[in-house]
Formats: sequence, C-alpha cells, structure tokens
Amino acid sequence: MLNQSFYGLLLFIFLAVPPVAHFMESFMVVHMHMQMPILVIAGMLMAKFVQDRFPNFFEKWNGDGVPGALLFFLIVVYWTLPRTMDEALEVPAVEIFKFISLPFLAGIALRDSWEKLKPIGKNSIFIGFIVMYFGMGLLYIISPEQLCNNYLIIDQLTLGWGFVTTAICIVIYMVYNYFVDPSDYI
Repeated sequence: MLNQSFYGLLLFIFLAVPPVAHFMESFMVVHMHMQMPILVIAGMLMAKFVQDRFPNFFEKWNGDGVPGALLFFLIVVYWTLPRTMDEALEVPAVEIFKFISLPFLAGIALRDSWEKLKPIGKNSIFIGFIVMYFGMGLLYIISPEQLCNNYLIIDQLTLGWGFVTTAICIVIYMVYNYFVDPSDYI
C-alpha cells in the first residue's frame, strides 16, 4: 500500500504544478470534471498511508462511514458552486483550500468510508450526485447569464452537458448494479 500512497502523492504533486494547474483550470469542464475528481482520487490513493498512521482516529471519528461520506459530499457540493470555481481562480487562498480539501479531506474521507458504508449509504451518495448533477447541469444549460466570470458561456454550456451526461451515467450504473450480480461472473 505504500506504493499506492506514493503514486497518490506523485499525482497530487503533478496536479499542483502551476503549469498543469493553470492548463486544467483554463477549461471549465476540465476544471470541474477532471482536475477536481483527480484530486479526490489522489487523496484516495494516499488514504491508506494516513489510515495506517492514525487508525484510532478513523475508528473513533468514522466508525460506520457516515461522517466521512457526509464530509466528502459536503466538500464536493461546495466545489460545484459557480462562485467557488471563480474564487479558486481569483483568490490564492481558495485555490490552496481546493488543493487541501479535495484530496486530504474528501478523498481520504471517501476511501475510509466506502467499505464501511452499507449499500443504502452508497446508494444515497449516488442518488445525491444524480440529483445534484442534473440540477447543476440544468442550471448551467438554462441560465442565460454567465455564472462564472472567468469562463465563457459556451464553457458553461459544455460543463452543464457534462453534468447531465455524468448524472445519466450514474443512473445507468445504478440500474446495471441493481440487475446484475457481479458474483455470477467470478
């Protein structure tokens, strides 16, 4: 697991390098649907290292996985707001917070929570993302006004359709997961 944590750290460092960060933030859809999820994945990869160092903390704080899942979901909701995307580009402290909150709070919390959650908890997260992504997608598509000052309206439309497409993919996954038992194919 040390290799996994090392690769997560390398991924995090790569994403934090200013030219890479600037490039990914120059496209709204890449900023929201690539950079932010990859930061969460980097945190998930680094989580095992942190879990091994502080096992009592995670057992006490996140025993059933619900607090960590809630923390993950709240951080993701915060970063889907148009205002926070703008502030991440304009305010250096908010940019630093993005690079701390997504991997080190959301990613680690999700990794620690996922195996502890019961199926209803996992499905609740998926349903929350479906509702949020459809809502945000419609907001970005239907809004006649520019929601983010740092991006063009065409970027806003592209992001909106990205949200809707992602929500549809999650629905397809949930339907597939309901009807197909993976143990039948082992």
